[in-house]
Amino acid sequence: MGNQADTPGIVGVATVADAPTPQNGGPVDPSAAATIVDGPVSAVEKAPAPRIDKELAAPDLFLNRELTWLAFNRRVLHEAEDDRNPLLERLKFLAITASNLDEFFMKRIGGLKQQVVAGMQELTVDGRTPQQQIAECYQVVRELEQRQRELGPRILSQLENHGIRVRLYASLSAEQRKSIRDYYYKNIFPLVTPQAMDPAHPFPFVSNLSLNLLITARYQNDSDPLMARVKVPIGFGIPRFLRVGNQSDFVRLEDVVANNLDLLFPSMLIDSYELFRVTRNANTERDEDEADDLLALIESELRDRRFAPIVRLEVLKGINPVHRGMLAAELGLDERADVFEVEGMLSMRDLGELAAIDAPALHDPPHHPVDHPRLTVGRSIFHVIRDAGPFLLLHPYESFSTSVERFLREAADDPKVRAIKMTLYRTSPDSKIIGYLCDAARNGKQVAVVVELKARFDEAANIQFATRLEEFGIHVTYGVVGLKTHSKVILVIRQDYNGLRRYAHIGTGNYHPGTARFYADYGLLTCDVTIGEDLTELFNYLTTGYMPDRPYRKILPAPTVLKRALLTRIEREIKLTSAASPGLIQFKMNALEDVDITRALYRASQAGVKIDLIVRDTCRLRPGIPGLSENVRVVSIVGRFLEHGRIYYFRNGGAEDFLIGSADCMKRNLESRVEVVAPVEDPQLRKELRIVLDLQLRPNRCQWEMLADGTYVRTAAADASPACQQAMIDFAETRQTEATKVKKRRSKGFARRTLRERSGE
Repeated sequence: MGNQADTPGIVGVATVADAPTPQNGGPVDPSAAATIVDGPVSAVEKAPAPRIDKELAAPDLFLNRELTWLAFNRRVLHEAEDDRNPLLERLKFLAITASNLDEFFMKRIGGLKQQVVAGMQELTVDGRTPQQQIAECYQVVRELEQRQRELGPRILSQLENHGIRVRLYASLSAEQRKSIRDYYYKNIFPLVTPQAMDPAHPFPFVSNLSLNLLITARYQNDSDPLMARVKVPIGFGIPRFLRVGNQSDFVRLEDVVANNLDLLFPSMLIDSYELFRVTRNANTERDEDEADDLLALIESELRDRRFAPIVRLEVLKGINPVHRGMLAAELGLDERADVFEVEGMLSMRDLGELAAIDAPALHDPPHHPVDHPRLTVGRSIFHVIRDAGPFLLLHPYESFSTSVERFLREAADDPKVRAIKMTLYRTSPDSKIIGYLCDAARNGKQVAVVVELKARFDEAANIQFATRLEEFGIHVTYGVVGLKTHSKVILVIRQDYNGLRRYAHIGTGNYHPGTARFYADYGLLTCDVTIGEDLTELFNYLTTGYMPDRPYRKILPAPTVLKRALLTRIEREIKLTSAASPGLIQFKMNALEDVDITRALYRASQAGVKIDLIVRDTCRLRPGIPGLSENVRVVSIVGRFLEHGRIYYFRNGGAEDFLIGSADCMKRNLESRVEVVAPVEDPQLRKELRIVLDLQLRPNRCQWEMLADGTYVRTAAADASPACQQAMIDFAETRQTEATKVKKRRSKGFARRTLRERSGE
């Protein structure tokens, strides 16, 4: 739940027995609920009620960004612990939490360590120095990892009852060991390179997230030990878990390597082998303003990242203390703080391999997205949008391939389409999107694509996509210097019967068919004239970088308009609220980190505006504080799909305001990225968004509620209620079924009329 993906010492997962259900969306009263907090709550967050100053600047009014993100990862881990989930789904969630922690160290801990090295002592809005944040995060991470280590063996033990076993190499029969050794020798051994460590061979380079064996060996009749490092070659088609024969028995690759070291060190005695793993900093961005070539800059950043400083060393418990200290020293780490001893298995993210085993009974029931019921098949999608649109797309409940991909496919083939313009932040190597854009260029259409080369962890892939697109004569630009282009927009210009008409898709998620199957996102298909004109201005900005005042009338782009527009709407809600007609603000997003937005929401709550926040992970705001946020409710939705969509709603005195788009309420999104948020004005589409918000705000199994101290609880009512994501599956399927019945009735009626007309002849 990372990138792609979704992510304690402050916030614990809790289960609430006999807790009151929030009435009318109001916050849970922690004093009225008997809570069982799963995990420690830090002294900082257990402090007395905060001081509410006039400027709303007191540090204890705000939760910490890093710690609240770790709290999200704790809620994901709870899905792995919940025995109501199928076993392989639980294993999947366990792998996701491990992957999330890897990225947390690479991005967040890496960034904090850079601040420490630079001598930065500036406090965060919640009153912490970089070093304090690292120390508190480490406390939470160690507790999380302890829970992972306890949970992993339990799940694997239960899987044995279903014939799925991870076995030790030593437990295999002689025949099985021979078979595995032969397979290893033929298919993997040539890729293994032992690297000595002695005066002639300095300590070797250790790649990010690699599994490594530290080998101590010696020659026969020689007491002086020699040391070497062996990288376990996982990846590029080589699995971590090797299948034993035709059964569902597996053995870990590092176990195979370690038990066949005689192939690497013939005629030598192996004294010991010890497993270790490193995590490197992923923050290697350079100054774009000084770059002559952005593509070359990103390529150099990728090289820098490969050799970036190490921020974490993981070793197996029981490692020789001398070797532990040697590794920490060679890697430039503080042995006490930066070395994490693991009991069991390193790199639990690889359990995702086992979670993908084809065993339907151990997975969630399969989910098949339905076609949008109004996107008629057999007719031009542009005619459908023009005559029956706009359309709201609800992924993954509705198909990405028969909506967004169809939109691009038909644009590429339609002889009346003159141009296609698109932003591309992330996609997949097997995506049809790239092929459709190339087809469009081949068919003589003007195609312009803004490729974001700085999409974290997708830089190399995006460079390849950009190069391929340019080979087909497509106009490729890399956005605006100093800003990431994070918007998700397609603009198609088509020659209609009455002149050029603009058709658009504005989404909350990436144009990535893989993540579209398990990310919950929204998209708008429209031929609204004003939105089309606004997007024309946006693309002119993206392809030139020129920043004149552009006349955006409907879309709210960041960084020029969006933040101001949200703050203005919050202030408008304050002015319109009254005892007779209280204001209402509802935001659904991945993160609420921006301090200005948080303060504005606090002021709105103080003015009596009711506020519902559906925040997946990071949230600075503390709900339920008397005199400050007693009108605010914060919930987090965690389930089989990663919540990724953004919805902004304002009651606006009855003239409701619905917005969707690519931006979260984070400082980086609002001030240093190109984002697009657009209004949803059609009454039917607003009803659909209202269904989404209402399903997630009512008690349901996916819902966690935040208390004033930052602790998350799950009420008894929520825990016993159906998941809101399942309710969305049911909604989409029911709507599609009803639409199919209507079409059949119309078809039969048409057939009967035709028959009568013919008989009359």
